[in-house]
Amino acid sequence: MSTTTSARRAFDAFIARRGLGFGGDYNPEQWPADVWREDVALMREAGVNLVTVGVFSWARIEPAPGVRDWDWLDEVLDLLHGAGISVDLAAPVASPPPWLGLRYPETLPVDRDGVRLIAGSRNQFSPASRVYREYAAAITRDLAERYAGHPAVVMWHVGNEYGQIDHGDEAAREFRRWLIERYGTIAELNAAWGTAFWSQHYEDFDEILPPRRMPYLVNPTQALDFRRYSSDQLLACYRELRDIIRATGAAQPITTNFMGFHALTDYWAWAGDVDVVSDDQYPDPASVDAPAQTAFVQDLMRSLGGGRSWVLMEQAVSATSWRTHNLPKSPLHARRDSLQAIARGADAVCYFQWRQARAGAERFHSAMLPHAGADSDVFRGVVRQGRDLRRLTPASGARVDADVAILFDWASWWAGEEPARPTERLSTMTEANRWYRELWRRGVAADLVSSSSDLSGYRVVLVPHSYIIESATADALAGVVEAGAHVVIGPFSGVADRNAQILTGRSPVLLREVLGVSGEEWVGVPDSGIALAFDGGWGSDVRRPRAGILAERLRSEGAEVLAWYRGGELDGIPALTRHRTAWYLGAIVDDDTLSSLFGDVLGEAGVTDALGRPAALLPDGIEAVRRGDVLFLLNHADRHIELDLGEGGVRVDLLTEESIHRTVGIAPGEVRAVMERMQRSTL
Repeated sequence: MSTTTSARRAFDAFIARRGLGFGGDYNPEQWPADVWREDVALMREAGVNLVTVGVFSWARIEPAPGVRDWDWLDEVLDLLHGAGISVDLAAPVASPPPWLGLRYPETLPVDRDGVRLIAGSRNQFSPASRVYREYAAAITRDLAERYAGHPAVVMWHVGNEYGQIDHGDEAAREFRRWLIERYGTIAELNAAWGTAFWSQHYEDFDEILPPRRMPYLVNPTQALDFRRYSSDQLLACYRELRDIIRATGAAQPITTNFMGFHALTDYWAWAGDVDVVSDDQYPDPASVDAPAQTAFVQDLMRSLGGGRSWVLMEQAVSATSWRTHNLPKSPLHARRDSLQAIARGADAVCYFQWRQARAGAERFHSAMLPHAGADSDVFRGVVRQGRDLRRLTPASGARVDADVAILFDWASWWAGEEPARPTERLSTMTEANRWYRELWRRGVAADLVSSSSDLSGYRVVLVPHSYIIESATADALAGVVEAGAHVVIGPFSGVADRNAQILTGRSPVLLREVLGVSGEEWVGVPDSGIALAFDGGWGSDVRRPRAGILAERLRSEGAEVLAWYRGGELDGIPALTRHRTAWYLGAIVDDDTLSSLFGDVLGEAGVTDALGRPAALLPDGIEAVRRGDVLFLLNHADRHIELDLGEGGVRVDLLTEESIHRTVGIAPGEVRAVMERMQRSTL
């Protein structure tokens, strides 16, 4: 058995033994020792069974070079263990002590304008700095050697929210090494980067620098490769420390906290290196789109782990403090957010942080135990969550099955949003979220897949915007169609190769045959948009069909034209086509048109919703997810909603133990976790 498999099983065994994980970041170094005992007593009251300790404790453990202060951490871990609270112990390398940067300025990052960033905040390190990595390795080794066998420690947490970018000389050195490994010769690099343009030809790798401030536009392939390098460099930092921890004999799972669709790190490259996927999620309570966007992130986390359960490592119990205007969550809203994560595959939900800080930059960031103390609605809501999670044990370890896949690649995202495009208003994430929302509104879960994923077995594969599509991916998509499943391709996809060089010929070049359509030009659309006309009865439910932002000058080469532009220079040109089971959107269309398209595709593909019915729009605000034998129903609306579950045996709501026959009522902000009574009684 591999170390990774063994570590994953250790996490599963922890959940099986202790129930769903519940807790948060615990920062005892910010408080005197007498407060620790109160913390532990209140944690027990709240049902906390997992806390992350030490994320920002480097300066406390190593107040001067080579000095170690373990006494406080010994006491904290013993205290937590004595109370039955397990620990996710952090290698505290995310925020080095000020003395490191003062003694070794080269450890500090440099921004693209050449400004060296100093201590006084956090994350002030260059991932490429050898000195930083030596000190990070030393403290991690000592930490792991001391605590690998401590009974409180059930998981290791390396760093925090990796995403540091450096443009300095340390980064220049390592960037060149990365380029040599990727291209081998400078001639290959010149060809890949297209350096004949604007006289950018290089004679030696030593001439190459990170994309710092330049007079005008950066070479797009240089920018893409620097993003790839930066993600890989951060991953190398993580791997070094993970391997050090493992070398001490630590058998616990090792992770680091992801950040959803984070623009600086390619999590497909990272996913295989963490034993358990964990993520930080801070949706804006003011956004009506937050529930669907959060669900999208959660489906991503489940997919990164190959369908295995994951950990919601951080979230806010009420307000954050880093937005310009911070709305709080009600305890009911916070509860719903936690249960949404459980519904979508999480086996642990945690917060930042346990006790609200009195000082520092995040003094107004909410916490499980607020400034007001235990006599507060926030803490009472936390206690309720602890009880709820104990009732949801039947969902732990279960999977969320999906018949729909969404293709998403970081390199394509990066390349597709470089400047100097037909429009900079086209956003990969905006379109991906719009497409996903149509699934969410219908109670349809999705797997996220990369360009190298196996696409067989899915009824529908969606490609909202994939700027880079290579031959292997194009062949896989064609294979999906050949097998009778449906593929939907969005605009400005299949434009470039892996080096961000444009594929020549009628677009999308590699998908032209399977789509039965081709284009010759991408066209920015006026702010007023372009009206669409539909063929026959298709789209009859759409009131004012329009295209906006970007369109393509297409012609059908065998595809059925379902919609075309009406008026203007594109009058009569296809906008939406279908060839067998391959659908192509040549423009960004309005929400109603997109919804109508999804209704047809999902219906023809035989996709069912979480209730087991043909996928159709649920009442506005209702989210439906099936995890194993448990049907989760979340009401994000501000009104009471009744939902017909159809014929079946007597069901029970795990959260209330209420019997449910056919119809279930869901109050505003509430969650139902519905399970057949017979199945529940066997657990």
